[in-house]
Amino acid sequence: MEFEQPLQAGHLIRRYKRFMADVELADGSVVTAHCPNSGSMATCKDPGQPVFIQPADAPQRKLKYTWELYHSGDSWVGVNTHRSNAVAAEAIAAGRVPELAGYAGLRREVKYGKSSRIDILLEDPERGSCHVEVKNATLLAPDGRVRFPDAVTERGRKHLDELADLAAAGGRAVMLFLVNRADGDGFGPADHIDPGYGKRLREVAGAGVEVLAYRTRITPEIIEVEAAETVDLAPADELAAP
Repeated sequence: MEFEQPLQAGHLIRRYKRFMADVELADGSVVTAHCPNSGSMATCKDPGQPVFIQPADAPQRKLKYTWELYHSGDSWVGVNTHRSNAVAAEAIAAGRVPELAGYAGLRREVKYGKSSRIDILLEDPERGSCHVEVKNATLLAPDGRVRFPDAVTERGRKHLDELADLAAAGGRAVMLFLVNRADGDGFGPADHIDPGYGKRLREVAGAGVEVLAYRTRITPEIIEVEAAETVDLAPADELAAP
């Protein structure tokens, strides 16, 4: 997925009020950017770190920039959670996720379950359908593994419940985590942040929901799926919350 227009470089001053971030641009000016991430953003919001923001092309928007990338000191991190579905859909359509290849059709944001929308619905007259939920994983845990979530997420557990219902009814249901940073080794649930989510993820994985993780490659021009990442669902409750 290529960014729609060139990103502008800057340094993060602060992220605040959840959806706002002050950024100092290269010319010394300070702008406030929309932060499209409802999580805690632990390990990807330190003041002074390099960031990239994208100018908004909608004149009516109050905030004229969107925060897209953060540099951890070791790698770029994709902080815009709204990008994840597009990155995943593009990779699946291009055959870069072998487990999800071979379906005749792909649709996004399709209604299902209890007033929910599935991120990606794969359909095929012979293979049937496959429901894919996508999550953006950016938390680098103290053990060096990238984990999800970075904040307690009741909505995330609801999605797991609905995937489990699909699997119990004989359908194919997939939980796909995009590891959206290059540093860290492997993927797992963040039990030290949300033990309920980790517990439920292990339960649904044992009940037929497939759990996949794929690492992305990030540059100031593009975010794309690069390779499968090792998944370890073992509890991580011995870690300390950031």
